[in-house]
Amino acid sequence: MERVREVYYDDHGADFGLSGYAGVLAGRTGLRLDEDVTLALAAAQAADDDVQLGRDVRTLLESGLPDRTLHAVWLAAVRRRFDPAREGTDVRSWLRRVSDACPPRDPERDPYEEAGLAEARPVVAEEELRDAVTAEIEANAAELRGAVAVPDVVPALLRVVREADADLGLRLFLRVAKSYSVLLGKDAYDRLTELGRRLAYPPDAVQQALEVRWPPVDPGRRDLGIGRFGVQMLAAVFRGTDWPHLGTVRENLVRVIDTDYGDVPGSYAAVLLEDLRRLLDSTLSDTALSTLWRAVTRRTYVTGQDEFDADVRAWLESVAEECREVLARVDPGYAPYVSPARTDAREAVLRELHAAGHDEPADVRAAVPLLVDVVTTVDPDLGFRLFLQLLSAHAVPVAGARRVRFLELAGRLGYGPEHVEDHLPDPRS
Repeated sequence: MERVREVYYDDHGADFGLSGYAGVLAGRTGLRLDEDVTLALAAAQAADDDVQLGRDVRTLLESGLPDRTLHAVWLAAVRRRFDPAREGTDVRSWLRRVSDACPPRDPERDPYEEAGLAEARPVVAEEELRDAVTAEIEANAAELRGAVAVPDVVPALLRVVREADADLGLRLFLRVAKSYSVLLGKDAYDRLTELGRRLAYPPDAVQQALEVRWPPVDPGRRDLGIGRFGVQMLAAVFRGTDWPHLGTVRENLVRVIDTDYGDVPGSYAAVLLEDLRRLLDSTLSDTALSTLWRAVTRRTYVTGQDEFDADVRAWLESVAEECREVLARVDPGYAPYVSPARTDAREAVLRELHAAGHDEPADVRAAVPLLVDVVTTVDPDLGFRLFLQLLSAHAVPVAGARRVRFLELAGRLGYGPEHVEDHLPDPRS
């Protein structure tokens, strides 16, 4: 019978269950941490709607794993911060008391929520998952042995995966790696992130506090994890009158330039800084720059001097400075630079701009000549992304052969298909 898996991200925003609990205990540096405290923390976590903690503990207790294996995995997960043996008990007896503090119960959900979760439940065969998690632990075995001050941690984790539960084994492997700052390669990080996505983990259950050997920041990257980036994303966040519902100007800026979305830290700041430098250092006049910004953000109504972007050039310069500050913090050795312009795509992008129809909104038509200037004198890649944002901001439907051409051009420039699919309305859908 196929296992019914949980949609973890629906109930949790970060790590959860036994691995999340281990993270809480490992982080109590300098604070009291005896058995009574651990049981109180477990009960509090379970009471805060983390039913997975009790399930995880009972999975281990019912697995038949020997005490030595359970003890090794637990000590590694909490960085030896709490050892049941020091409390005069064995690990299995202590786990039973944790289980008692977290009695079985099912979350209360209405029928509509249950129906939505049923559609979102991950489907991953246990054998396939077991093989994938085993491969990750074995691939990082040398790093684990070198960093984790617990003998036999690798075989202990492998036994959890093979003899108890691969899902729990994956989360405990991640927790051990985080507790001991085990340095993982970018390829391993990508594979683990994908496993977490397939298992419906909240992203932070994998990514938060994981030490990664990141490649250098590259402002020319276009395969970033979310659909939009650079000045196109900046314009999307500050579109029209929607943005205040998501926070202050500062809070929205942080979402654009100081959130990594699972990519190389500093990537979004670097790409945005490159876009801004291309625009600000170009021959575009202040008026042209302002008109273009107002068009792609659909903020043509902005006239008052009290608006954050009343002086568009000055505001974009301030955003560029924010990008430099983020980059100096996350990668002090990075020297900002502008990657080569994608001149090979110039004619293809110009054809799409010249094909913009007369039935499109006046603000769209008025901005097209400015985008032509961007494509011919600044960068065709940036011009095409701004064109996509312009159409998206004004809800211009894109269908048929035009949509196919957009997808082909996006692929040629290195964007994922979501760059078009997620943001441009299709009248057929």
